[in-house]
Amino acid sequence: MGATASPAPTILVVGDSLSAGYGIKLEQGWVALLQKKLAQEGYGHRVVNASASGETTGGAMTRLPRALAQHRPAVVILELGGNDGLRGLPVRDIHANFERMIGLATQAGARVLLIGMRMPPNYGPQYTQAFDGLYAELARQHRLALVPFFLDGIALDDGLLQDDGIHPTAAAQPALLAMVWPRLRPLL
Repeated sequence: MGATASPAPTILVVGDSLSAGYGIKLEQGWVALLQKKLAQEGYGHRVVNASASGETTGGAMTRLPRALAQHRPAVVILELGGNDGLRGLPVRDIHANFERMIGLATQAGARVLLIGMRMPPNYGPQYTQAFDGLYAELARQHRLALVPFFLDGIALDDGLLQDDGIHPTAAAQPALLAMVWPRLRPLL
């Protein structure tokens, strides 16, 4: 009997429309570009995109246990919270959902990369400050790698946003990957 090759380590991306490739071809999205980057850099990892447009932290929390059991990831990338914030959900509830997801991922033996979002100022200073501080606090508490603001340099550039003014274009996807890669690479 021949030796069985061990499966490639998995990176599980749990996100919303920004990772699901809303409005662009799937192969143009930053997650697909990540798979190509890993291959170019000589990493044998495979990327599983468990992202869904419109996803909230609560929805992802209910789906995460199955995804962890099915894929047994070495790394989990959590790119969530934007839809929670846009719906004005309480920051304490968003925080609690992230706490549960981080706990589940680490208990499953995965390293976690947290990708932060920000809310527009029209949500009021109290809410936007509490929301903005959420990611840094979680990263500090759990010693996680953090991308502070995923749309940094993109959110205010109309040329990099689709007509809805929210979702990045295909041209913006390499910049999204460039935000993730330096924080992800040490976790590989």
